[in-house]
Amino acid sequence: MRIAWVQHVPFEGPGAIGDWARSRGHEARGHMAWKGDLPSRASFDWLVVMGGPMGAHDEREHPWLTAEKRLIAEAVGGDTRVLGICLGAQLVADVMGADVTRAPEKEIGWFPVARSTTVHAPELGLPGRFDAFHWHGDTFGIPDGSSRLASSEACDNQAFATGDGRVVGLQFHLESTPDGVEALLRECREDSAEPGPFVQVPEDIAGAPDRYARANAVLFDFLDAVAG
Repeated sequence: MRIAWVQHVPFEGPGAIGDWARSRGHEARGHMAWKGDLPSRASFDWLVVMGGPMGAHDEREHPWLTAEKRLIAEAVGGDTRVLGICLGAQLVADVMGADVTRAPEKEIGWFPVARSTTVHAPELGLPGRFDAFHWHGDTFGIPDGSSRLASSEACDNQAFATGDGRVVGLQFHLESTPDGVEALLRECREDSAEPGPFVQVPEDIAGAPDRYARANAVLFDFLDAVAG
């Protein structure tokens, strides 16, 4: 399978998604959207849209978002798989006609996520409850034709998926690695400096390396399920 991932900043890459792709023998290539580097629609079977500190509606500050949204719309409307993570999920939801707004609470750190048990929500390899890494202040609505896939205490809409599981958005991060989280703490430290009921201190965020391994294991099962 040909996987193209799109980055929005140098410090938010694919993390363990790259490890999964290599272990499964898939071809994976990264594209730096802020440099005007986007894949052609014919060059991938799976589009993965990563996170970033900007907002889904920030085209004025980041005009390259306009072209990226066009690419996402083409992928969603075609027969390829699409996975959005954090900002990426918000961009996919926006392209699909759902609202993207400020979340009631900023969510930064390690917090549990519960998979939806509604009859229309595909499981996609996710356990009933798991810990994931979070770093977001916005949230998305559930697009038409999709179901809520997961929730957390701070954020009702933690994930959505179309009925066939071809298009998925995750507000949380299962791909995080210690190096990636350290980079976020360094580059976006002002976010974690603001107190809140769902904002952990940097020492709690960066610690306990076993959490990354557990989250990455959930990621592998999830990606296997979506890949079919």
